[in-house]
Amino acid sequence: MATSDRVLAYLGSLKNITGSALALGGLALHFLGLAGSLWPVVVAGLYGVGALLAPPDRVRLTISHAEVETRALRADLDALVAKVTTTRFPEDVVAKVGDLAGILREVLARAEALTSAPDHLHVVSQAVRDYLPTSLEAYANLPRSYALTRRGARERSAHEELMAQLGLLESGLSAVAEAVYQGDEQALRDQGRFLRDRFGGSSLDL
Repeated sequence: MATSDRVLAYLGSLKNITGSALALGGLALHFLGLAGSLWPVVVAGLYGVGALLAPPDRVRLTISHAEVETRALRADLDALVAKVTTTRFPEDVVAKVGDLAGILREVLARAEALTSAPDHLHVVSQAVRDYLPTSLEAYANLPRSYALTRRGARERSAHEELMAQLGLLESGLSAVAEAVYQGDEQALRDQGRFLRDRFGGSSLDL
């Protein structure tokens, strides 16, 4: 692990957090006039005590199936988005793909919630690995001038067709995202109901 990574890991560790909390307490004593002239030593000492007494951070070596699956999907999504540039696609297509990628990344960040609903996971997986790349690939293989030209008065140009397909994908993925968020919201409501049942009454009920 690089030195910078070690530093960042320590800054977020329980030892640093506990030590910093006690050090802040030492600063409070100084501002109240209770630490005397040796307040820097008091602050440093309290930090050291906190860092020493804090339990070590839990080591988590296992990786859930949900994390494995969503990590692979995020990697595939990033690889796809990297290929969608203005040298190959019009700016509105690049922007729309960016919007879709944003929705997908938000959903993929909720690994457990997503993988607990196989239908939602299937839609997201197909969008990343089939639906989106298939539409983009078909468009990219057309000459730019041909893709932007309508073949008939009522027929869409390839560009218009692609934008319509991306719009359908956005609608479908937004519905999946809303369902995932509603699951999170329901979990929050369930927790609130539990807390009200447990702590909402008299303190004698504890």
